[in-house]
Amino acid sequence: MTEHITVEQRGHVLLMGFNRPEKYNAFTPDMYHALAAAYHRLHTDPELRVGVLWAEGKHFTGGLDLPLWGDYMSSGEGFKASDGEIDPFGLELDKRCAKPVVMAAQGICYTLGWELMLACDIRIAATDMRLAMLEVKRGFYPTGGATIRMERELGWGHAQRYLLTGDELHADEAYRLGLVQELVEPGQQLQRAIELAEKVAKGAPLGVQACLHSARLARDVGQKEAIDDLMPLMAKLSKTEDVAEGLNSFIERREAVFTGK
Repeated sequence: MTEHITVEQRGHVLLMGFNRPEKYNAFTPDMYHALAAAYHRLHTDPELRVGVLWAEGKHFTGGLDLPLWGDYMSSGEGFKASDGEIDPFGLELDKRCAKPVVMAAQGICYTLGWELMLACDIRIAATDMRLAMLEVKRGFYPTGGATIRMERELGWGHAQRYLLTGDELHADEAYRLGLVQELVEPGQQLQRAIELAEKVAKGAPLGVQACLHSARLARDVGQKEAIDDLMPLMAKLSKTEDVAEGLNSFIERREAVFTGK
């Protein structure tokens, strides 16, 4: 672990923060592995239902701390989670965190910051957020998922415009294009992300995870596979305590209290 990644549990929500503001939260290999360990904790701890990814300081991240990543890139290893870790970029499709993650971004959010956003499920941005994929200006290209996911989020032309030029995409345009779901004043992004995470956490955990699984299956594998999986997955859920609680709360006209069982 590293002091540059903070991990805090608040009820059913796990806060995962970048904590290297004096270096614009430049991302090191140690930070990657600490964040990957936090994602594994979120995935495996039954008390945790939603993650929030955020950053200390005025800026989310300036990108990779490049001098520390040369050997990883030249070896072809790049971002690679170890045992007891889950890749936060979600590039190992069969080993993804099964629980949703809300991201709160502010200020400069370059390269891997944008790629982490693309891997998150709900995105909140401060109005001063600035995204950019700068790799082509440094002699290489994005390997955290941007070339795969950005077209799906923005459309081909918009994706190539930002991938191939390194231009900045500002918060208001990111909101207009649907990349982020809400804009807030700088300093309010974390609180808003926590509020949304807590709202998600009130839902039935297994139902939330099933929604996420089905949507990911349709997006990453195909609609037919997702359609074929709908009712078998529902059959499994129907045998859970949470489904019984949901039905009882409806009949009794009260708020459901879910346990994830």
